[in-house]
Amino acid sequence: MSAKTERIEVRADEASKSRIAEAAEMLGEPVSAFMVRSARAEADKVLARAERTIMPAGQFDLLIAALDEPDEAPVLTEIANRPRRFRRV
Repeated sequence: MSAKTERIEVRADEASKSRIAEAAEMLGEPVSAFMVRSARAEADKVLARAERTIMPAGQFDLLIAALDEPDEAPVLTEIANRPRRFRRV
């Protein structure tokens, strides 16, 4: 565990503060530890959703099948078939 050197300040209404303090007490941990752990868990969920794309298996299979089919791209084909400006030696 790394040293705790940073401070996070939060403003909350009395009802939220009491609820958080009650939950922390039930778990036997300080309010600050409870809040950091809870906020970190929520942050991990949010970031995981942003970093992953989840789709049904059938949709994924259709996507992969579509990627396996060549697409007509006449302009790109024409460009690819042009003589090269530079040659490797």
